[in-house]
Amino acid sequence: MNNDLIKAIIYLLTGISILLLGMRLMGNGLKKIAGKGLKNFFKKTQDSPLVSLGIGTSVTAVIQSSDATSTMVIGFINAGVMTIYQGLSIMLGGYIGTTVTGILASFSSLSISLYLLLFSFIGTILIFLKGEKINNIGEILLGLGMLFFGLAVMKDAFKNPDITQGCQTIFSNINYGAILFILGVLITAIIQSSSAVTSIVIAMVGGGALGLGSALYIALGATLGTVATTLLSCLGGNVNGKRTAVTAFLMRTITSVIMLIILLIFEDSITSFLHIFAVNGSDEFPIAMFTVLYNVIFMPLLIPFLKPLINLVSKLIKDKETDKMEKSIKYIDDKLLKTPFIAMMQVKKEIINMYELAEINYDYAFHKLINLDKVDDNQIEEIENTIDYLNIRITTFLIALSNKLPSDEERVAGSYFHVINDIERIGDHAYNFFEMAKEMKNDGIEFPQITKDEFILMNSIINKMFGIAKQVFEDSNPDNLTELHKLEDHTDDFKKIYYTNHYKRITAKEVSDELTPYVSSIITEIERVADHLTNIGYSIQNPTGDE
Repeated sequence: MNNDLIKAIIYLLTGISILLLGMRLMGNGLKKIAGKGLKNFFKKTQDSPLVSLGIGTSVTAVIQSSDATSTMVIGFINAGVMTIYQGLSIMLGGYIGTTVTGILASFSSLSISLYLLLFSFIGTILIFLKGEKINNIGEILLGLGMLFFGLAVMKDAFKNPDITQGCQTIFSNINYGAILFILGVLITAIIQSSSAVTSIVIAMVGGGALGLGSALYIALGATLGTVATTLLSCLGGNVNGKRTAVTAFLMRTITSVIMLIILLIFEDSITSFLHIFAVNGSDEFPIAMFTVLYNVIFMPLLIPFLKPLINLVSKLIKDKETDKMEKSIKYIDDKLLKTPFIAMMQVKKEIINMYELAEINYDYAFHKLINLDKVDDNQIEEIENTIDYLNIRITTFLIALSNKLPSDEERVAGSYFHVINDIERIGDHAYNFFEMAKEMKNDGIEFPQITKDEFILMNSIINKMFGIAKQVFEDSNPDNLTELHKLEDHTDDFKKIYYTNHYKRITAKEVSDELTPYVSSIITEIERVADHLTNIGYSIQNPTGDE
């Protein structure tokens, strides 16, 4: 093996490495820039498949990864905030949006391709400047420049006649459309990026190592191979996530096999048609246009078949008994960690879910304490266990998410840790009521009506605080914080007054001494619940919830 050939092989491998790294950098930068905007896009998701298709196309065109879009969708479906039908409609759009990378890669055939390499230089300068947004833009430009540089290095490697002839010999010996298609599927399943495989194929065509006809089969196989990531993303998820991944695989398989048959029959006609997109005599742009046309034509055609396919897969993948605790998780899923901004949005919803459970259990337990009647004891215990489970799951999720967040979101995540702790403590106070009620029932002890009335009046303040604290936290609006603070002061005042009232009644022999531990504990518990609710409200201004 001569030195020139060794050098060309090293260039080829280096070019592929630079291309893949450039795509990774560009994708990461785009995700950071688009992160907050993704929230608004996914909020617009609805049952209209065309709207969802447009959302999927737009999001993927921006973040340049149908795999990331599919993974996000699987995470949302696992979390129960998106239906399978909505998710699949978005994924169809994602397959269209990902073709943008191929178009970018085909720009290397333009006469200005040399100047496109300057994106790396500009991007590097921006990365070293101050400002997170400027750094993110720099990362995008650096990645884009590296993409073009990787393609240029690969093309330069193909100038070596031994490599070019070797590739031509290999592909002439396996010049069977079905085999090339399977090769594209396998390579993409390994690399987990159809965009990367398509870009490499474009470089090989530009370097003369691969003909347009053979390239089309490999590029088509890449569109199916990318679903491997979707299938992997459903592992460990719930049944709906698995159904989504399998349905996506069936959709991609059906369309790619149909297109394969069409390509096998009409290859000459299709390649002749695609030649009209050639730039400077190069077939690089025709390959990019093939992937665009294939996806733009076939993906919308699948929409009428979505519901029948979902029904079929639902019969094949049946529901299983899942852990009750895991069912309590409504909004977060580990798949969402790949999209930090959306994950933060879902964490907030999950915290509100936990908050509502704590409020329900507090009401149940207080009612039982006042009336000492049968208030479904099992339900109170189940909700308390669920609150404890949510505390662990949300905290674990936040820990994993925290190191992926920009500085402004880190502060919010820090406040969430304190909010979760306050909610969990409210749940504990509610359970203390429940335990006291059972103990009093067993000992035949009951509060006099006047004491009950004082508890009920003090608790009416807590009920108001539950509503205000939730609204403040949910809307991140400080307008009602003053009212929340006033109500918390009222509980402090009532605590002193009711302590005094109780001891006056004891002195006057109006109530039994055995009530004292219960009265003292209940007043203290209610007052502490007020403190925790105040902390939750003030968490939007101070991470620790301090006023």
